[in-house]
Amino acid sequence: MTAILISEVGPRDGLQSTHRIMPLDAKKAWIKAEAEAGVREIEVGSFVPPSLLPQLADTAELVAYAKALPGLNVVALVPNAKGAVRAAEAGVHGMSIPFSMSETHSIKNVRKTHAEMIAEITEVARIAGDASIHFAVGLSTAFGCTMEGAVPEDRVVRLAEAAVAAGARELSLSDTTGYADPAQVKRLVRKVKAAVGEEKLTTLHLHNTRGLGLANALAGLEEGITTLDASLGGIGGCPFAPGASGNIVTEDLVFMLNSMGYDTGVDLEKLLEVRKIVAAALPDEPLYGFTPDAGLTLDYDTRGKA
Repeated sequence: MTAILISEVGPRDGLQSTHRIMPLDAKKAWIKAEAEAGVREIEVGSFVPPSLLPQLADTAELVAYAKALPGLNVVALVPNAKGAVRAAEAGVHGMSIPFSMSETHSIKNVRKTHAEMIAEITEVARIAGDASIHFAVGLSTAFGCTMEGAVPEDRVVRLAEAAVAAGARELSLSDTTGYADPAQVKRLVRKVKAAVGEEKLTTLHLHNTRGLGLANALAGLEEGITTLDASLGGIGGCPFAPGASGNIVTEDLVFMLNSMGYDTGVDLEKLLEVRKIVAAALPDEPLYGFTPDAGLTLDYDTRGKA
């Protein structure tokens, strides 16, 4: 049985896009309940200035709390070296930095050109290395950009190589704007792996903006991807990419993978109960997902076990 790691990104990617600020106690309850449901990795927040994203101002406190939960890999996003220093001080297990393949989006998102981002990645890699923290680079807008449109695949490959040369231990391909289709996912995963090595590209971060999130995830699995990001209830997007709503719904992803016989380690019935915590804390935010609405199939307990 192939093991697939589901990385829950809702407390970061989801909450950065909500209007209401979720109370710290509710965030802790969410993270604890997901960990108890078997989710082994959670991106608990981002070390960005609170003035930019007040929804994530309590990330350091969340890191301290989450690190006490047994078996949980606690990761956070950092926008730059200053954020990396704060993440290292908080003691995260892993940190990632977004590196947009669209220079227009990069300037809008982190106010840096591609050349400036490579310099930043080099410094963040040093900070993470000194603290023995796993460092990943998320190649955002890898499949297309709402500002530039199509992003040349050769550019993605070139910048992926540059990120590894600058010190990235791992890469992920991010469909920040929901532009990807399964054929494109398979093609780009192959190209990047061929350039940087199979072990460097393990993760996909996909959005369901145009309804292709699970199809794209399956395409990635067929190319050897072993980690998939998802957000409980499908909340989230990118506040600096217009129209980029809709992370993959964690509950739907777990249902698909468990039914297919993949080993996620996640108890779906327990996971479905976690929605109540999020719904109560964010009463004005819509939660998505077909599985929560339809319920489990009558044969769910036996699916994927043949």
